Amino acid sequence: MSRQPPAIGRRQLLAAAALGTALTGARPAPAATPARRKPAPKGFLWGVAISAYQSEGNNTNADAWLMENLKPSMFKERSGDACDSYHRYAEDFDIAASLGLNAYRLGVEWARIEPSEGAFSNAELDHYARMLEACRARGLAPIVTLNHFTTPLWFAMRGGFEAPDAPALFARYCKKVAERLGGLMHSCTTFNEANIRLLVEVMSGSSAVPPAIQAAIAAAAKATNAPRFSRLAFADSQVTGPLMQAAHRQAYDAIKAVRPTLPVGITLTTQDIQSPDPALAARYRDRLYGDWVQVARTHADFFGVQTYTRFIVGEGGLQPPPPGAELTMSGYEYYPQALANTIRWAHAAIGKPVYVTESGIATRDDARRVAFIDAALDGVRACLDEGIPVHSYLYWSLLDNFEWTSGYGVPFGLVAVDRETFKRTLKPSARHLGALARANRI
Repeated sequence: MSRQPPAIGRRQLLAAAALGTALTGARPAPAATPARRKPAPKGFLWGVAISAYQSEGNNTNADAWLMENLKPSMFKERSGDACDSYHRYAEDFDIAASLGLNAYRLGVEWARIEPSEGAFSNAELDHYARMLEACRARGLAPIVTLNHFTTPLWFAMRGGFEAPDAPALFARYCKKVAERLGGLMHSCTTFNEANIRLLVEVMSGSSAVPPAIQAAIAAAAKATNAPRFSRLAFADSQVTGPLMQAAHRQAYDAIKAVRPTLPVGITLTTQDIQSPDPALAARYRDRLYGDWVQVARTHADFFGVQTYTRFIVGEGGLQPPPPGAELTMSGYEYYPQALANTIRWAHAAIGKPVYVTESGIATRDDARRVAFIDAALDGVRACLDEGIPVHSYLYWSLLDNFEWTSGYGVPFGLVAVDRETFKRTLKPSARHLGALARANRI
């Protein structure tokens, strides 16, 4: 969810005053039982999504780990052991399989696989191979994310995606992963929410980096003696945008050279932009997506929609949620109807097969999570009825994991995790989604 990441994650950018508050106006809603729904298309993927950094724990070679452990810090708390999924992945897969799911979106960590520049860890590649084998053994299609906001520390220290040779370095890493792991993947994506910096700018109304963020990045540069320490979400989008687009294209080509039949896609943060003025809404969509639409048209086999809410825009910029609107614990307006609208936009704008790679809600009221899932699936059903090729619904997230700067206080998961013992406890929403998946009805 996951959805300012990893420093101020994109699920933490809205309404700072609402962060950490209880879900307001919680209203129970009847669950949509499988019998009330229509059959899903054959081969439809029902699953969950999770990122490596947010669940594995102790990713000490990553840029985010350094910044968690410095002062000043943007992070409410440190990730530490996270959910210990690095060791407990089999248990997580068992849970997903027991629910009747057939897909699992997970990440591999660049910082583990290439801990120092040009030196790849065969042991870590073997670890991820065992993970993907375990995933497949349980009937779960592994959808692999190659980069989910974090980068190796050495990469950040040399300028990150502001460095001219960043595309070649990223493509080299992706090729190495495809060579070792490509045969175990169902599909993969390069970047998670490649337009994340543009989302930060749309939500803040400015391309300027806040002083507190500047101070944290400066502390990281000082601690590492790096001339230009770079964090993806707070770098100059005029510089990083073209370089990341080149990185995606080069990575796409590199993966295809190794695994021609492996589907390679891209995901964007796709919030539903609404305005009384259609031209104004279109301008804001252009600001949010930039040139990534064209990249997805030419260098993606599928497109991942990742939607959590709507943005209402006026001439004065992003507007607050309507008076009395229900808010989630991440400060978003509770608006599951947004998913159908972004699916429609993606189909019209990009024209590739659409996968819902993230959809979810932060709340402690699990009845509202059930209602959110049902309403989101109503939207997917409507899109399918309109003839739009939607191939998956992946809920964010399986576990209550590390939500970047908000720490562990923003629960998106279908499964609660005890912070001391790592015991997993299924919530009713997990079983609800599982019943729909097992029946394959949407």
